[in-house]
Parts: sequence; structure tokens; C-alpha cells
Amino acid sequence: MDLVLEAADWHLLTPYVYPAGWPEDEPCRQLLSLFVITNLGALALYLLFGTLSYYFIFDHELKKHPQFLENQVSREIAYAVRSLPWISVPTVALFFAEVRGYSKLYDNIEDSPYGWSGVFLSMLSFLFFTDMGIYWIHRGLHHKLFYKRFHKPHHLWKIATPFASHAFHPVDGFMQSLPYHVYPFLFPLHKVTYLGLYIFVNVWTISIHDGDYRVPRLLRHVINGSAHHTDHHLYFDYNYGQYFTLWDKIGGSYKSPTSFEGKGPHDYLRKLREK
Repeated sequence: MDLVLEAADWHLLTPYVYPAGWPEDEPCRQLLSLFVITNLGALALYLLFGTLSYYFIFDHELKKHPQFLENQVSREIAYAVRSLPWISVPTVALFFAEVRGYSKLYDNIEDSPYGWSGVFLSMLSFLFFTDMGIYWIHRGLHHKLFYKRFHKPHHLWKIATPFASHAFHPVDGFMQSLPYHVYPFLFPLHKVTYLGLYIFVNVWTISIHDGDYRVPRLLRHVINGSAHHTDHHLYFDYNYGQYFTLWDKIGGSYKSPTSFEGKGPHDYLRKLREK
């Protein structure tokens, strides 16, 4: 995140916003800047990619499903917009630790003993590490001690739209993002790669709520896509994973998507039309 902060300081904050005597590396200034940048960035990613997905990918026929709520889209957006600032508070604390040099993020490819292969391997390990972490955190949030208070709001959306992707209780939203932020404190990771992965995970979160179940046939039971996550919203105790089905299969919570078997939401609507 220090790359984003440096760019913001250079192009905007130092020349136009902050007093000339306030050093760029002063902790209070960095915290304030990170809070603003994190909130604006999260909101921009959510609204930009959520809107694109909603208008160009999401099948609006799903809004006719009986489990689609009245005014659901506006409710999803309102819930997400209210939650994002609260989610950002602990997130900024972790970004601040990164900026102050406590993580294992590095600037240059040559700083990695494995060069470009290390960058590629770190991308794969990031995906598998965060998939594992999110699986267990997500499954834990379904425990009766936590579900009603923290995770149930996200399950209001049985037939989700892309805007449901970030419509979490703040504790739920931060906990499920925690593996992304923990990884660079445990393992070396290129800074630009980290920013790219951060954008990717936000887009992926939107994509598994978009109602588009198309996955290459060979990967249908490997990739945890929208079809799998739709069944998670509908049937509760299945498909907790983020990108892959690996941990659901290990943990006994894997469910083959009903959409692949002709029993999904689209099939239900088709049968309604045929009656």
C-alpha cells in the first residue's frame, strides 16, 4: 500500500491538501491518508466492477425468482456502503504496519532470491493460502455463536446480485478479508503483485455473486464459482471456499451445484414459465 500512498502524496496530497510543514512519513498523516485512500479505493472497486457485472453479466431474469427480495439491489448497495468504512478501520491498521516496513513485501524482482519464478509461485501460494484461511473463517462464522450476529446479514440475499458481494456485517467482512492481509506478513510478496492480487480478490468476490454459472467443464468441480456460491446462499452449509473446492472436499462441505444438475434458480424460473 506504500506505493499507492507515495503516488497520492506526490500527485495530490503534498502539493494540494496537507500543510507544507507536515512530513509525508509522519504516522498520523499516514493513518489519515490510508483511511481515505482505503475507503475511496474499496468503494470505487465495488461500485465500478459491481455495476459492470450487474449490467453486463448478471441475468436480470433472476430478479423474478420468488426469493429475490423487494428493492434488493438498493438494499445490498446501502448495506455495503455503510459497512465498508467500518471494515476499513482494522484494515488501515494492517496497511499502516505494511507502510512502516513490518511486512515482507519487497519492491524489486531482484530482491527475491527466486526472481520471476518467485513472483509466480507467490501468486499461487497467495491464492491457496487465502482460500484455506477464508474457508475456515467462513465456516467458523456459520457456527451458532457467530452466525446470527455477524454472518446472517449476508445470507439475507438468497438470490444474490454482484452488489451483494460486499454487503457484509463489518466484522464478517474484515474477518473474511484477513487472510489477504496476513499473507504478506508471513511470506515474501512483490508489492505490485500484491496490489494486483488485492484488486483480483475484490473482483472475484463480485464474480461469485453474479449468477453466471459458466465454468469450463473440466474445472466445474475444481473452481468455486458462482454456481457453487449460489448454492451456499441457498442451502447454507455447503461450499464455503473462495476460489477452489479443495477445502470443501477435505472438510466434507462440498456440494455439487444444483445449476449443473438442472435444478438451479434458472431452471426453477424456466419451470415456472412452462406452467
